[in-house]
Amino acid sequence: MSVDNTPHPSVKHCADKVNARYIHGRPESELVPSRYALKVGAIDVMVVSDGVLSLPGAMLGHNVDPAVRAAWLEDRFLPPDVLEWALNVVVVRSGGRTVLIDAGIGMEFPDLPRAGKLAQRLKAAGIDPASVTDVVLTHMHMDHCGGLLADGVKERLRPDLRVHVAAAEAEFWESPDFSRVSMPPGFPDALRRTGKRFLKEYHSQLRTFENEYEVAPGVVVQRTGGHTPGHSVVRLASGGDRLTFAGDAVFAVGFENPGWYNGFEHDPEEAARVRVRLLRELAANRESLVATHLSFPSVCHVAVAGDVFRWVPAFWDY
Repeated sequence: MSVDNTPHPSVKHCADKVNARYIHGRPESELVPSRYALKVGAIDVMVVSDGVLSLPGAMLGHNVDPAVRAAWLEDRFLPPDVLEWALNVVVVRSGGRTVLIDAGIGMEFPDLPRAGKLAQRLKAAGIDPASVTDVVLTHMHMDHCGGLLADGVKERLRPDLRVHVAAAEAEFWESPDFSRVSMPPGFPDALRRTGKRFLKEYHSQLRTFENEYEVAPGVVVQRTGGHTPGHSVVRLASGGDRLTFAGDAVFAVGFENPGWYNGFEHDPEEAARVRVRLLRELAANRESLVATHLSFPSVCHVAVAGDVFRWVPAFWDY
């Protein structure tokens, strides 16, 4: 594979370019679907949209020839340069506990104005932040923890809130290494700031685990590493039903091209190995998959397609 060394445009440039495509304007943010509920056995699950991120298309695979990447995007009727990435979080209710899995971006990157919608969308869904007993962070990139740093959010959370994160993740953000990422300008500094601020503000509520922890009945968080050293997935199991929230282990391009390196991966080779292992497992056991940056509501299955995989979106269940 050839490496694409083209510099990334700024995020503001990406957002402006996307907006320019809509000459008649966009629908109001609450006129689009923003929550989707389903059951995993006795476990209640709600996928909630935190909005979308306007990012360079090269983020999908910075280790491949730009022409190959552009062809993949064209085959899917997507622009070759700038994409809008979904940003999904999940609310789970099990055994009397209400678990928020990831928290969106908040206001941690002002050039992404169409994200950071978690607080208003939880309210629209009738979910009081004070009812949340546990937060699980798949990792501490700002689009996963920033929502807990938004103005007025912490004051609305319960004082005994437990924030679960892998010990390796908390340790990494004390002095993070960005030597192998390929991010748009401004992102590394913003991620560093958010990580350090989060560790400071939520230090007393952090509950770290080494490799695996059961947060609530049938709700188990497992460290995978790769994307970040402490990146984790959340496995739900109840009554024979199973669903995995994969965080950033899986991106849309990763089904057909699991070896493409996403620009946010701190250890790209390990991230690719994690992705292949997880997709093989999900294809074998036929469980449902939800991931942060798959198109909302992102509920899908994985099928084997030769040496790679096929993304099979679930039919909406009304």
